[in-house]
Formats: sequence, C-alpha cells, structure tokens
Amino acid sequence: MHTMQNKKGLKFLIAATALWAGVALAQSGIYPNKPIKFIVPYPPGGGTDVIARIVQEPLSSNLGQQVIIENRGGAGGSIGSEAAARSPADGYTVLFTLSSHTINPAIYPKLSFNTEKDFLPVVTIASLPQILVANPDFPAKTVKDMIDMARAKPGTIAYASVGNGSPGHLAGAMMAGGANVKMTHIPYRGGGPAVTDVMGGQVPLLWVSIPAAANFVKAGKLKALAVSTTKRSAVFPDVPTMIESGFKDFEVDSWYAMFVPANTPKAAVDRLNAAANKVLASPEVKEKLLNQGAEAVGGSPEALGRVVKAELVKWDKVVKENGIKAE
Repeated sequence: MHTMQNKKGLKFLIAATALWAGVALAQSGIYPNKPIKFIVPYPPGGGTDVIARIVQEPLSSNLGQQVIIENRGGAGGSIGSEAAARSPADGYTVLFTLSSHTINPAIYPKLSFNTEKDFLPVVTIASLPQILVANPDFPAKTVKDMIDMARAKPGTIAYASVGNGSPGHLAGAMMAGGANVKMTHIPYRGGGPAVTDVMGGQVPLLWVSIPAAANFVKAGKLKALAVSTTKRSAVFPDVPTMIESGFKDFEVDSWYAMFVPANTPKAAVDRLNAAANKVLASPEVKEKLLNQGAEAVGGSPEALGRVVKAELVKWDKVVKENGIKAE
C-alpha cells in the first residue's frame, strides 16, 4: 500500500516539476512573448520619433512581436527617460532616445534617475549631424550673416531647440559662445513643434537633428545654414559645416540608441541587440536612414556603454565652459 502511495507521490512530483519547468521556460526562455513598448521621450515628428518609426516595423518582424511606440515629451527627454527607468526590468519596455541622454545630467543636476546606473545599454541605432535651419524669409544667407545680425542687435535673435540639454541647445550655445554674441534660446518639447513654429515665423532659427527638418528643407519651407559635424552631410552636400563657417573645433554629433531598465535579463538585452543589428544591416533600412541624413550604426551593448561613459564627461565639461543652464 505504502509502495503504491509512494509511486503515486513520485509521479505527481515528476508531473509538477515538468509543469513548473514549462512555466519557467515560457517566462524566461521564449522572449519576447508579448508586445514591446518603446518609450520615445519626444513628441511625434521629431528626429527621435522619425528614426524610431523607421526601425519599428522591421524590429517587430524580427522579434515576432509588435513594437509599440509611446511618445512622452518634455524636459529635454528626461520625463520619458524617468518613466522608462521606473518600468519593470523585463525586456518589454525600451527607452529609444537621443544623445541628450548623456547631456541631461549636466543640465539637470537633480534628475530622479541615474543615466548610467538605472539603464543598461542595448545598441546604437544611428548617428547624424544637427542642422541649423532658418525661416525662408530670415535675411541671413550664411552663418556669418546671422552672427553679424546678432552682433548688431545683441539678444534679439532667437534660436529654438528640441529642449534644454538637447544637442541642438548645445550647438546653439557653442555657436553664440564661439562668436561671443548674445542670442536667446527657446526650448521646445520636441523637433515637431519647433519645426512648425520656425516655418510659421514665430522663431527665426532652429538647431535640430536632420530627420526632423530634411523634408522641409528639400521642399523649400526651411533654409539650411550649417551642419554641426566635422564633415558635410551626404543628404545636404551643399550645406557647410560650422568649422567651414569659421568655428574652430565645432562638433556636435547626435546619436539614437536603445536602453532598457537596469536588471533587465541579459537574454532579453542580447535578443534585442541581435534583432537591431540584423535590421540595421538591411539595405532597405540603411537607405531609409540615409534619406533622413542618418547613418546606421549597430554594434554591441558594451560599445554603447563606452560612448555613454565618455560623453557624460565630455558634455559636463562643455556645459560648464559655456555656462549652459536649463531655461
């Protein structure tokens, strides 16, 4: 009798163990098994949103799950970033952000999250220049013309950016500081609203990432004056660099990348990284990015981690040297 009961108990134990193993496998082994949310910490229509939407569908196909984009703009990207940092570390919330990620700690010393400790790097998606654009009716045809105007009437010429601490904010501050002129910075919640206001004549100038402005420059609705990188953009080869415009050592690169909350399982990070690298190797995706002035990057999580570490130091120095503050 006892032997039969023992055998029954053993069978139950084996069945239960198999069931638990199956549940564990479903939870950890098969990632992803539900939709993945990308938090884009800027409004629709800006550069970050444009780049995220280029890779959204191909990533969905590769991962076998829907990728949903949620725009959460404000405070130079830090509102959406905080939401991502506080999300469950399960691989189903991804922060898809701009290089403001490494600038914000210098601009906002009281951030409620730690850029390095609260996030794990996944992959760099693309890199590109910032572009200085003007309303077509703005009298200046070159950066020199614009600086002459700013010098003649200090503080009267304004430039917009996608927010405090954005690469565009830094580019504008470095431009004003390098020429020793006073200009007014007007931060927006993202590239979409800023572009709309510059085209409407509310603000004359805007430093923004190329994807937010490219189509409007091509259509003649915005006038391009300069790019922020050391080389000219392949999309706008006729637009000079700031170095060519007389600004020594002027360089502000923008990059877009994916991060996940700290403590996200390595298996999820590796799966997201592999999917993104495969997508970025696709000629179709590369071409779509290039049409927006962006170059596909890819690479390992460790490579992105090294960029974050180096840029936190670099931008802290630039912000202090130029006296840049959140306005």
